[in-house]
Amino acid sequence: MKKIITFLSVALLFVACVPKVYVANELAYKGYSINQDAKKDDAVLALLKPYSDSVNATMNGIIGTVATTLEKGFPNGSLGNFMTDAMLAAAINQYSQNVDGAFVNTGGIRLTQVTAGPITTGKIFELMPFDNLLIIQKMSGTQLQVFLDHISTRGGWPMAGITFQIKNKKAINVLVKGKPINMAATYTIANSDYVANGGDDCIMLKALPQITNGYLIRDAIIGYVKDLTASGKRVEANMEERVKKGDG
Repeated sequence: MKKIITFLSVALLFVACVPKVYVANELAYKGYSINQDAKKDDAVLALLKPYSDSVNATMNGIIGTVATTLEKGFPNGSLGNFMTDAMLAAAINQYSQNVDGAFVNTGGIRLTQVTAGPITTGKIFELMPFDNLLIIQKMSGTQLQVFLDHISTRGGWPMAGITFQIKNKKAINVLVKGKPINMAATYTIANSDYVANGGDDCIMLKALPQITNGYLIRDAIIGYVKDLTASGKRVEANMEERVKKGDG
């Protein structure tokens, strides 16, 4: 029995209500599952209850406070700025090296807003439900420019550490940490493994080696919020325009 318990995994179904409460409605082990619609074995449910209770407590646990409602915008928004700020900070911490910028594809942000007030672990799962890894890649200024030009054809993405202007679907006036991009320089960029593997047609990144330690973007955001809370700070995001639309 101990061997079975060790490999139990928990599948979460989020139940919408006000205030939002997260409940583990299904427990699964490989291809076998027990849910509210299935025939219940009281002995098995009693065995699994501690795991279900633990998940519920974790998901509903408050990890911080949002100062002002974070909004998803295109291409700029406080929610995207918050997420990429978290990714950049986590990448620097996780990989113990200088990281120049961080990106999240717009489609990877699964909420339109995170309202002001207490924020739970469950809310971060809603915001980033995918098990995308936080990876870094080293690239030349020329390769970074190609990536930014691609982002420009999409109207821009949320980012941290880098700003630019879009003109004729190209990235111009690119600044990396406040300095003009240098085509001969080498930059370290944080991204999701989905994008780095060519997602959203980012084929220019597929050939670049990825550095990863298996750290999830979702965990990066949770850790970032917890660090802010531990420092006595609330969750906030700079509403600066990191992507500006030019003429044409």
